[in-house]
Amino acid sequence: MDLFPSIDIREGQVVRLLRGDYSVQTTYDDDPVAVARRFDAAGARWIHVVDLDAARDGGNPNISVVEAICANVSASVQTGGGVRTVADASERLSAGVERVVVGSAAVEHPEVVEQLAALHPGRVAVGLDARGRDVAIHGWTTETGLDLVMLAGQFARPGVAAIISTDIGRDGTLEGPGDGPYRALLDALDVPVIASGGVGSLDDLRGLDRRLAGVIVGRAIYEKRFTVEEGIAACSQSA
Repeated sequence: MDLFPSIDIREGQVVRLLRGDYSVQTTYDDDPVAVARRFDAAGARWIHVVDLDAARDGGNPNISVVEAICANVSASVQTGGGVRTVADASERLSAGVERVVVGSAAVEHPEVVEQLAALHPGRVAVGLDARGRDVAIHGWTTETGLDLVMLAGQFARPGVAAIISTDIGRDGTLEGPGDGPYRALLDALDVPVIASGGVGSLDDLRGLDRRLAGVIVGRAIYEKRFTVEEGIAACSQSA
């Protein structure tokens, strides 16, 4: 299970939102590239980068920052936030990222995932965020009424590298991931699953289902609950 330390970018700064609320923001650093280099030096195999401006407003407003991160680390970079079209994804892949994450667009326009899986096999992931098993889109402001596991099954196809599932109710809380929806996804799917939301301690990491391909962690690292090195070690331990 890989640790994916997360860098959420808003207006060029490294921030975290609480449960996706743009009005509840904590700013941690003004240099995303320096943060990425620290994660890389700590041994992270992957770095997860989210463009919060793109997630809200579309486009690729922080593409230069994403490109600079890719140029300055040896770790693979996975990026999401506002990837709504094949063109959006292609621009980020051209900037040097290894994998793009399609979220709301996957739900509303699944053909985007199909096209990307064909054009860039193994370099697209689908991000499905849920309260319980109810999928929400557009920065978690719109309930879809769709079941997470049923929807995820539609994307378990060749060319899709992973399903990334965020537990909305726990995101940014440091209260622990619980079982979330992850076990249901793992039981139902063969495609790799990456968990996100709620990790606050090394014990949280140790307690995750080892069938997971990875776990995304942000706030716990920034608030020094544990280091990236410690997180990587915990992810490599048996549950």
